[in-house]
Amino acid sequence: MAGHVTGLELHEACTLGDYDALEEYMKSGKYENYINMKDPEWQNRTPIHWACSKGYVDCLRLLLEHGAKPNARMSMGWTPAHCAAETGKLHVLRALHNAGAAIYRKDKYGDTPKNVAQMYGHTECVKYLESIENERKSRSEEPDSEDDTDEDTDDETHGNT
Repeated sequence: MAGHVTGLELHEACTLGDYDALEEYMKSGKYENYINMKDPEWQNRTPIHWACSKGYVDCLRLLLEHGAKPNARMSMGWTPAHCAAETGKLHVLRALHNAGAAIYRKDKYGDTPKNVAQMYGHTECVKYLESIENERKSRSEEPDSEDDTDEDTDDETHGNT
């Protein structure tokens, strides 16, 4: 573990899928304020965005257990579900949905994770996201009033606020 804490150690562990390092960081207590830290050099990605993009479900679950925001927004409004959809990580979309994440939110351009999966040709992800969409419709759920927003703002770059 690094002697000087920058907060980006969590991002790196999630990018590499280094669950052991991530777990050690979380156990140390030094990183609890960095779990939702946005990296401005990477479009305000948080550690959970990296874990979802790379497909590291174990890291995703550990982050969620320690307070990571499952609907955190990047600069262009992407949620972790958008990142998973872009890279075709169906198992991550399932894990996000099971954890209660809103996997249907629109980004700043009006694209949902399903739209992103369609753009990148990830048909299994599209089918799964459509099934979730149909399930919501069959229960007559109204669209989430926060579909286009989140508690995160674009100018947040550090820890939990």
